[in-house]
Amino acid sequence: MLFDVTILGSNAAIPAHNRYPSAQVLNYNGNCFLIDCGEGAQFRMNHFGIKRARLDNIFISHLHGDHYYGLIGLLTSFNLNWREHALNIYGPAGLEEIIHVHLKHSQTELRFKINFHHLTADEPKIVYEDLMLTAETIVLSHRLPTTGFLFKEKKNLRKIIAEKITEYNIPHHLINDIKSGDDFIDEKGNVISNKELTLDPLPPRSYAYCSDTVYTENFVDQIKGVNTLYHEATFIHEHEPRALETFHTTSKQAAKVAKAANAGKLLLGHFSARYENLNLLLEEAREIFAESYLAEEGKIFSI
Repeated sequence: MLFDVTILGSNAAIPAHNRYPSAQVLNYNGNCFLIDCGEGAQFRMNHFGIKRARLDNIFISHLHGDHYYGLIGLLTSFNLNWREHALNIYGPAGLEEIIHVHLKHSQTELRFKINFHHLTADEPKIVYEDLMLTAETIVLSHRLPTTGFLFKEKKNLRKIIAEKITEYNIPHHLINDIKSGDDFIDEKGNVISNKELTLDPLPPRSYAYCSDTVYTENFVDQIKGVNTLYHEATFIHEHEPRALETFHTTSKQAAKVAKAANAGKLLLGHFSARYENLNLLLEEAREIFAESYLAEEGKIFSI
């Protein structure tokens, strides 16, 4: 199953140095999730070949503009492109009011329904679930109520050994039961153990998106062992006082979170416009956590 994330925007607060504000698209086997929607997000989607029509679920971490100012434009484009199927938006309750005000005063009537899912930043909750994947909120610590998102693959079924199907003449309608762990009983009543028929599945994969937050490890247990962690890294560690003042994190602190969580790799993002050279942040992070990478626009990271 394909599981990757494309970075659309990596900057904090304002566009600078050819970097746009926060936005990224998580792709799970063709099911695409937009995570935050900063200004210019749909321009980046066009540039990187991501089709708007594939987006049915949008997650907004909080109501600072650099995380949602691109949303109204995106909704308008959906409408102009004659979208008719429903759209799910997950975000703070105030986001629904903001969208309704824009639509009201522009006299815009959408052709499609928006299902608003109001999020709270008090405790982690599963807010999305399908047959293969769940998404739950991560409680962060910022100036406004803010949630990150943890996308987790459900436990995979066991892999049936193809040769065993022929060897034991296993009916097709029993294959899923065997993948789920059942033994097989042949026509003579012999029990063939599941262990003989199947292989262990690949371990479930996970992706954590930790948007704006002051340095904290309060959520580390929730994301323990995550395959890929995106964590804001607005400042270099020299500017830690500014990070604390604005409820943001330094690259070194983000690396500490990744190390404490035993993450597979760390993606650094939400860069301050004061830094044109991002290698300063990367070098600091790698001193603590070697598998650190810059979440630069256009890059695709496999989960």
